[in-house]
Amino acid sequence: VELSCIIKSTVTADPRIEWKKIRDGETSYVFFDNKMQGDYATRAEILSRTSLVIRNTTRMDTATYRCEVAAPSDTKTIDEINIQLTVQ
Repeated sequence: VELSCIIKSTVTADPRIEWKKIRDGETSYVFFDNKMQGDYATRAEILSRTSLVIRNTTRMDTATYRCEVAAPSDTKTIDEINIQLTVQ
């Protein structure tokens, strides 16, 4: 599955991008500090700097995924998008 976090324009040279998983009220890191976290380290990757690709998805991956972008040099310094993933 590929989850996309589109950055339209930014003046910040290298905005910080983080992916988080929110399930049952608990938040955990998926992509943080420029690396995949937990079990995602072996089955997920970042494409084109912003898209999260998760391989071998299971029902345990069903959650809300939040992409957070921090761009300190921009007018809007932080933004986020939530994507609901349901694995049947």
